[in-house]
Amino acid sequence: MSTPEEKLVELGLELPALRPAHGDYVGCVRTGNLLFTAGQGVDQYHGKLGRDLTVEEGYLAAQQSMLNLLSVVKNELGELSKVKQFVKVLGMVNSTEEFNDQPKVMNGASDLLMKLFGEKGKHGRSAVGMAQLPNNTAIEIEMILEIEE
Repeated sequence: MSTPEEKLVELGLELPALRPAHGDYVGCVRTGNLLFTAGQGVDQYHGKLGRDLTVEEGYLAAQQSMLNLLSVVKNELGELSKVKQFVKVLGMVNSTEEFNDQPKVMNGASDLLMKLFGEKGKHGRSAVGMAQLPNNTAIEIEMILEIEE
C-alpha cells in the first residue's frame, strides 16, 4: 500500500515549499485530534474565473492550492499518512458575478485528495464565489482534518 507521498511521485507531483504568511497568523492550528488550516492561495494563477481564467485553469489552481495545504499538513505532522480523515474543505473562488462553476473548479482539490488518500480523502465541501481574494489569487482553500498519532 503506497503512502500519500509515494502516490504524489507516481502522479508526477510534488509538495511545494511552505509559503510565507502574509500577516500575523500560523499555517495551521492543532486542537485535540483536529487540524485547522489557514487558507492557502496560489502564486501561479491570478485573476477572476469567468473573465481571466478558464474552468480548466481554475481546476489546476485548486489542485495547486491543495498541494500548498498538504505541505502545511506534512510540516505539522511529519507524514501525510497521519491524516485519519478530511472533514471539511472550503474553497473560495475569485470569480465574476456571472460565473457559477465554482464546484467544477474545486474538483481540482477534491480529485487530488481522492487520488492520494482514497476513502480518507472523502470530505464535506463548500465551493463559493468571491468578489476578490488577496493578491488577486484565483483561489483560496482552507480545511479541517482529523489526525491520528
